[in-house]
Amino acid sequence: MKQESLYAKAGVDIEKANKLVKQISSIVSTTYTRGVITEIGGFAGLFAMDNNHCEEPVLVSSTDGVGTKLMIAFMTGRHDTVGIDLVAMCVNDVIVTGAQPLFFLDYFATGKLQEETAATVIKGIAEGCKQAGCALIGGETAEMPGMYPDDEYDLAGFAVGVVDRNKIIDGSEIGEGHKIIGLASSGLHSNGFSLVRKIFFDQMGLAPDDTLPELGKRTIGEELLEPTKIYARVVNNLNRTFKIDGIVHVTGGGFQDNISRVLPHYCKAVIDKGSWTVPPVFKLIKKAGGVSEEEMLRTFNCGIGLIMIVPSSQTKDVLLLLKALKEEAFVIGRIEKRAESESKVEFTGDTVF
Repeated sequence: MKQESLYAKAGVDIEKANKLVKQISSIVSTTYTRGVITEIGGFAGLFAMDNNHCEEPVLVSSTDGVGTKLMIAFMTGRHDTVGIDLVAMCVNDVIVTGAQPLFFLDYFATGKLQEETAATVIKGIAEGCKQAGCALIGGETAEMPGMYPDDEYDLAGFAVGVVDRNKIIDGSEIGEGHKIIGLASSGLHSNGFSLVRKIFFDQMGLAPDDTLPELGKRTIGEELLEPTKIYARVVNNLNRTFKIDGIVHVTGGGFQDNISRVLPHYCKAVIDKGSWTVPPVFKLIKKAGGVSEEEMLRTFNCGIGLIMIVPSSQTKDVLLLLKALKEEAFVIGRIEKRAESESKVEFTGDTVF
């Protein structure tokens, strides 16, 4: 009889980790693109860049996690969507520069490795990579007893893309008269969940399986686990035809902080309240939690997951292409000249909600 290793008795099972790698190899390979050189399981992932479409290629990188949205996965026992969130949060940050995502790596850390749960999470990561058009070329599974509870885990992701230096979108050409187009989000995405959990589960005393009239037939858990929308393919489509001068991923910090990142100092964004459709979950959070409109707009995406700033002359055509791509989009504002004393983001109109 084979004796159990002392390391396994201490809580780290190397054989179980090796079995997981074999189990997920076929899943990961479905994401491979032409540039992938190595299979999963090596010390590092190798990727050969195709420079045919770039005169001066610039690598673009981003790292992120899923945050306390993971707590909803633990509460529901559903782990098939958070991997998509992980890819989305990284890739959506890469594409705002005009870059094409190339490859992705993940970090999965847990107190005790549950093979089925880990495999389900990684399937979600692979699905996110396919949606983004990038390859999952490696990662790390860390079993750390005592660091995490046995039935919980944490995730981190790392995305790399490429853009031609002369095609980088950095907001420098944004000017007065540009229009602001908002692309609909798929829901909460992956921000504000500490507040969401406090409102639904602590203040309202609800459970993930409960339903509310505002959410239709969906349970609270189903609504909260709706994965973050990945905008890579739509951005790539638009970049082939149109001049996009600024792109904003609406994450933590909401409208105010994220739009400010891409604006020249002499410009301000004027957002028209009521110019887009706000999904019911945001209205529910605002009402049930007594959250002010200002805080809602700085904490959540409120129905707009990605923002594009385009010359006024191209607005109509951009909207037509977005419609053809089956993207719900709205003209939500404009760029105006800014005085030094003014905020970079202002709102006009009565109310968003």
